[in-house]
Amino acid sequence: MNKNFNIKNTELFISPMGMGTVDAGVAWGRDAKSADSMFGTFIEAGGNLIDCAHVYSDWIAVDGIHEIGRCERVTGDWMKRMGNRHDIVLTSKGGHPVFTNPNYDLHINRCSKADMRGDLEGSLELLKTDYIDIYFYHRDDPRIPIEDMVETMEDFVREGKIRYWAVSNWTPERINAAVAYCKKMGYRGPIADQSLLNLGAKYMNPLADDTMLACKGDLYDLHKNNLEVLEMPFMGNASGFFHIYAAKGEEGVKNSPYCTEKNLQIAKRVVELTKKYDCAVTNIVLGYFGQEAFPCVPLYGPFNEESIKEAARTFDIKFDPEDYKF
Repeated sequence: MNKNFNIKNTELFISPMGMGTVDAGVAWGRDAKSADSMFGTFIEAGGNLIDCAHVYSDWIAVDGIHEIGRCERVTGDWMKRMGNRHDIVLTSKGGHPVFTNPNYDLHINRCSKADMRGDLEGSLELLKTDYIDIYFYHRDDPRIPIEDMVETMEDFVREGKIRYWAVSNWTPERINAAVAYCKKMGYRGPIADQSLLNLGAKYMNPLADDTMLACKGDLYDLHKNNLEVLEMPFMGNASGFFHIYAAKGEEGVKNSPYCTEKNLQIAKRVVELTKKYDCAVTNIVLGYFGQEAFPCVPLYGPFNEESIKEAARTFDIKFDPEDYKF
């Protein structure tokens, strides 16, 4: 991967794929050696964008403990050991509903200025840094005026605690309102949007968590028409739907929300394309983002070192755009 993608009207140059850390300290990174190996493999592959959130992964108990900001602690410890904070484009997110309450409600967001400041200060401490390159609203609260939402982030920028800010799981109406207000005030405005986008998203059934917004319809058009808001897709590997289909066939994916007639047709084509390009399913799935109508920098959550190397190979393959016209 080459670190040659510049987010419009910013000083940030990022790798074409970000490393997701939702499993840091859970499936990997429970000790310094494994964390160093995982992060090191990503850096050696040409990556520099590391994506965190203050809520990752509170919902999983490790050794009986629901730790707040586990992924940030693992990431911060690694950067301190390596002394490479300034080589990393670091993102994190605040404002997500809590997971530690057994009766949590994903519709109760925490997007007030006090909530966001608390999450940001907690993230900075765990990440062992005094600034975050891109700080996201992890969710939105439409009850809060857009002007207040923007000014909260702009205060953090003025304080030097974040360089830029962005949004995740926001409706196109709220993003457009934020962009309009920022233009009025002379602010750069949100530089990115994290939403659900992948090879099967267009034809999938609704997710159980309806607070996770898909990049389709008006939101898709927003990204086509406003390239200053970079799309950073999450769930880029479609929750493994295409991988499982390739390994187990239709029976293996029958309970997946991606299991629709159209996506099964796409899955068959994915298997054919792995043979055409002599590559892995991961490469076909991630290769899709290079064929989109607007720039995408997908976030990839690895499960071991080889999966990072495999994903990074995607950006060395010259795909034929015709192969993605399903």
